[in-house]
Amino acid sequence: MSSNRSITVFFPAFNDAGSIASLVTDALDVLPALTDDFEVLVVNDGSTDATSDVLEELARASPHVRVVHHERNRGYGAALRTGFGHARKELVFYTDGDGQYDVRELVALHPLMTGAVGVVNGYKIGRSDARARKVIGGVYNRLARVLFRLPIRDVDCDFRLMRRRVVERLDLVSSSGVICVELVRKLHASGCVFAETPVRHYPRRHGRSQFFTFGRVARTAFDFFVLWFRLVGLRRFDSGRRDQKSAAGGSPVASDKAQDPF
Repeated sequence: MSSNRSITVFFPAFNDAGSIASLVTDALDVLPALTDDFEVLVVNDGSTDATSDVLEELARASPHVRVVHHERNRGYGAALRTGFGHARKELVFYTDGDGQYDVRELVALHPLMTGAVGVVNGYKIGRSDARARKVIGGVYNRLARVLFRLPIRDVDCDFRLMRRRVVERLDLVSSSGVICVELVRKLHASGCVFAETPVRHYPRRHGRSQFFTFGRVARTAFDFFVLWFRLVGLRRFDSGRRDQKSAAGGSPVASDKAQDPF
C-alpha cells in the first residue's frame, strides 16, 4: 500500500554500466507500491565506461529518472554529497550502483520509518566478498563503531533510508568512503533516532571494486583517522583544556562532556 511520503532513490555510480540499468529498473518497479510521488536519481561519478550512455537512455525512457554527471571522478563521498544535494523528496534512500544489494528490499526499510525515527539502516546478512575483503571490512566496521561510538551495527552497509531534513542540516565534507562514518556520527550527534533491519548482500556480477587496492585502502585509513581527529580527538582535547582551566580557578566554562553524547 502506498503512502503519502515522497521518496528519492539515488545511486552513486562509477563504471557500473553492467549493473546500473537493472538497479534503476528495480527501483521503478518497487516505488509505486510505496508512494505515488517518487524519483530515481543517479550520480555518475566520472565513469569512463558506458555508464553515461546507459543512464541517458534510462532518463529518456522514464520521466522519473534524473541523472547528474561529474565531469571527473571525485570520489564516493563527493557522489553521495551530490545526491543528497539534488534529492527533492521527503525521504531519501541510497545504495551503491554495483548491484551488491537488492533495491527491492527497500520495502523492508520503509515501514520502520515511523514516529521519531530519522534513519533506517540495513545491516548485511553475511558478506558476499572474498575473504580478504571480509577481514578488512570487519576490522574497519569494528574500529568505526568503537572509535566513533556509532549506534548501528554495520556502518559499512550502504543501504539507508533517511528523512531528507535530517541530512540537509548536516555539513558533510568527506569525499572518500569514510563519508559513511561521518554521516552516521553526525546524524547521531544531532539526536537522530536510528532503526535497523537485515538485508542481503550479493556477489558483484559486473566490473570490479574500486576500493580494495593498496592505494585506496591506505587513503581510506588516512582519511579515517583524520576524520576521528576532527570529530572526536579535537573535542576531547578542547574539553580537557577547559576542565584544566576551570580546576585552576579560571572562569567557569561548561564542559563539552556534558553536551557531547560520545
